Amino acid sequence: MRHRTALGCVLLPALFASTPVLADQPILTEWEVPYSSSRPRDPYVDASGIVWFVGQNGDYVASFDPKTEAFHRFSLEDGAGPHNLIVAGNDTIWYAGNRAMHIGRLNANDGSIHTIMMPDKKAWDPHTLVFDTAGDIWFTVQGGNFVGKLTIADETVRLIPIPSRGARPYGINIAGDRAVWVSLFGTNKLARIDPDTFELTEVVLPRADARPRRLEITADGLVWYVDYAKGYLGRLDPATGAIAEWPAPSGGDSRPYGMEVDNRERIWFVESGPQPNLFVGFDTKTEAFVASVEIESGGGAVRHMHYDLATNSVSSIIKDDGIAHSGEVSPGDPEGL
Repeated sequence: MRHRTALGCVLLPALFASTPVLADQPILTEWEVPYSSSRPRDPYVDASGIVWFVGQNGDYVASFDPKTEAFHRFSLEDGAGPHNLIVAGNDTIWYAGNRAMHIGRLNANDGSIHTIMMPDKKAWDPHTLVFDTAGDIWFTVQGGNFVGKLTIADETVRLIPIPSRGARPYGINIAGDRAVWVSLFGTNKLARIDPDTFELTEVVLPRADARPRRLEITADGLVWYVDYAKGYLGRLDPATGAIAEWPAPSGGDSRPYGMEVDNRERIWFVESGPQPNLFVGFDTKTEAFVASVEIESGGGAVRHMHYDLATNSVSSIIKDDGIAHSGEVSPGDPEGL
């Protein structure tokens, strides 16, 4: 286990390119995942503080207890290629069988697995999952160009095609008004879906070369996204349609990827372009970058993150030259900024 503390201070958007003077003090702790060459990814922290993640190349779902530092693995069917998971409150793990055209349900108590197939063979790669307020699952199908809804009670799946060809629906989240928001990574667009009518509306971003990859929604209903291709953090106000953008600290080659929002409405994302990668914080109230810490295990990519309110920490998984690491970043003293 390794610990890294970054000196912190209030940062201007361009400051990281020169000499950083940091305002917050994220603390990064890493643990080596004991399953080599398995592409661990997409953590989710359950109510008891256990970190769950998938091994996309290893066909497994695994758990990690930060208190005991113990790992436990559940094997899935060969070729499942799990890409993402979410955890229900009844020890049920839902995962996207990205290479096997299904959404799977793992019973964490007995290890039993149940799979729900996609109703259309074109929906071949379920990607990212999210619960709505009713406990049903919305998900993206990146290559198949769909957004889907799985109704848990009867296990029915409804697929909504994306109008834009090659849109690559990627990140997905649910707003406070129940609207479903999706980043269309193959385009310069976001999409909004009405959860009652399933009507889909595309929102065009200002720059034609933008490629939004992940998105988060703050309590005020604003939609935040990272432009992976050009290195921006963006904000959409759904009420007015207004869009604002800030260059990521490392500029056009920063490749911002995994992102989260904490209980103080700060946006945290990882710049996957710099080596080593950088974990960056942005205060949505002051509209300023406030923190940065190098990810000690090096390069790779943090593809997805999950914020745990109980510990005020963000969990992430990265892959670095065949060595996988699981990390938690505590975004500093909650009274500090």
